[in-house]
Amino acid sequence: MNDQRSAAGAAAAAEQAVAVAVPEVAPALGDAAGPARPKGRGAALAPVALVVAGGLSVQFGSAVAVLLMPKAGALGVVTLRLAVAALVMLVVCRPKLRGHSRADWGTVLAFGLAMGGMNTLFYQAADRIPLGAAVTLEVLGPLALSVFASRRLINVVWAGLALGGVVLLGGGGFDRLDPVGAAYALGAGAMWATYIVFSARTGRRFPQADGLALALVVAALLSLPLGIMESGSKLLVPSTLGLGAAVALLSSVLPYTLELMALRRLPAPTFAILMSLEPAIAATAGFLILDQALTTTDALAIALVIGASMGAVRSQTRRLRPRER
Repeated sequence: MNDQRSAAGAAAAAEQAVAVAVPEVAPALGDAAGPARPKGRGAALAPVALVVAGGLSVQFGSAVAVLLMPKAGALGVVTLRLAVAALVMLVVCRPKLRGHSRADWGTVLAFGLAMGGMNTLFYQAADRIPLGAAVTLEVLGPLALSVFASRRLINVVWAGLALGGVVLLGGGGFDRLDPVGAAYALGAGAMWATYIVFSARTGRRFPQADGLALALVVAALLSLPLGIMESGSKLLVPSTLGLGAAVALLSSVLPYTLELMALRRLPAPTFAILMSLEPAIAATAGFLILDQALTTTDALAIALVIGASMGAVRSQTRRLRPRER
């Protein structure tokens, strides 16, 4: 049962990412998920708690990855995470390799490239700048995709608010942050937007979580030479392998499961808004595990980006909400 939930959760993850970054598809995803309308305050809060728990799992998994970087290097951590996640998904999903067109394989290849690039760039950023700052800059990619996809004037306002947060985070420039780390985080955001586009296309071409499993294999194979070049035999140290498996489980398997359980009872637009809290969760994980303290300016900058993300999602879903008859 747990394996089945993990597979289904992985399948839902791509849809949820689209809902977060491209709010206009969120109502449709919510209908597809078929969330029940629970009665009672406790029942209403339960799926929210599951989403928050999933976000905590992802970001604390990222914090564990940062702790692992001195042993395995940033590229080595990416290799361990993707390889373990790919193995788990292959065992759970057992994707079929026959019956797919050349266009299908091209889509899953692009999806895997985007996934590998997103993870590689993000961990390079997390190795150089605080985790909260890295996630804040990364989330600008999906936010930009949302703004461009909606083509509404109000979303330009949200984009400006997010830009203000980024300027604050950089102290008026990026002098206070490692400029290379900031550039990696922005690159990861661009790859996240690309990941979202191809995750949706892959979901339409492959049944269940088959496309995600195959894309993970592509990403793992692409990252493997980089991880070996950087870390070599260090990747085979039992303690390193154990921590790498923990990162894969915390950042992939567990949140997929929790998010699927939540979406069974939670509308996708609400899920999208909750996902906008990721930078704050990342900053908390960085403070508790990595001793990365935030200044008042940093906290205000992260709050501005969170507010921009939530505003973009809410304005889009409000426009698309069907009128009462």
